[in-house]
Amino acid sequence: MGDIRPIGLFDSGVGGLTVLQEILRQLPRESTVYFGDNAHVPYGSRTAEELIGLAHSIISFLVAQKVKYIIFACNTNSSVSLPVLRKCFTVPMVGLIKPGAQEAIKTTNNYRIGVIATAATIKSGAYEREIKAASPQVTVFSQAAPRLVPIVESGKIKTAEAFQTTREYVKPLKKAEIDTLILGCSHYPFLSNEFAATLGPDIKLVDPATATVLKAREEMQKLNLLNNPITYNLPTHRFYVSGSPHKFQELASCLWNHPMPRVEQASLEE
Repeated sequence: MGDIRPIGLFDSGVGGLTVLQEILRQLPRESTVYFGDNAHVPYGSRTAEELIGLAHSIISFLVAQKVKYIIFACNTNSSVSLPVLRKCFTVPMVGLIKPGAQEAIKTTNNYRIGVIATAATIKSGAYEREIKAASPQVTVFSQAAPRLVPIVESGKIKTAEAFQTTREYVKPLKKAEIDTLILGCSHYPFLSNEFAATLGPDIKLVDPATATVLKAREEMQKLNLLNNPITYNLPTHRFYVSGSPHKFQELASCLWNHPMPRVEQASLEE
């Protein structure tokens, strides 16, 4: 008999929808509970203490929803909070950093990998540590891009501002002659057109969501947490936010290629 409990995932806002999209593709039988912490977006400029506190409250909420597995659908919290909070909860968890780093190592040919992410993720050095630990010969070039999350969260993708800002951030990475770029923030795949236009065909983009959901699927299989392919019911997908449900739903409907169900507001315990 399968485990019909949902998978929980969370992000600072709509960025985690790029991870949810991968869950729908790779694990179409699974139900989900998504939490968007849009009252506190963006995360990139917050302190480690703030991030850990917010993530602890969100995970406590997800555990109360009886989730069986949690995906940190946020690179900033994957790099800062996951190592700490994994010890505080019994529910199995995975973050975006390690799977994303491993995918980039598989992708590069010239051993020059770029990472573009929030200031907090870059400051943590998480991607560089993971890449260097697995493949010491790789050179990592990091670029903080604090203006990109606000562009996505304000619905300004495919605008002149989005293209210009992306171009500014990737310029030093192109100069470094990278052949692989990790999109180290779950918001950034919404800007994939801007990145592709700016970088050209010779630099490969790595979205850590693909490898992360694959890793989650493998772990859930080992732990007998997957839904039964024969007896499963139709999956359900619930959405909660800490801020405005209307704003989240409106933005998500513009960005996402799936119908948006009702979004509920949930207050977090301090």
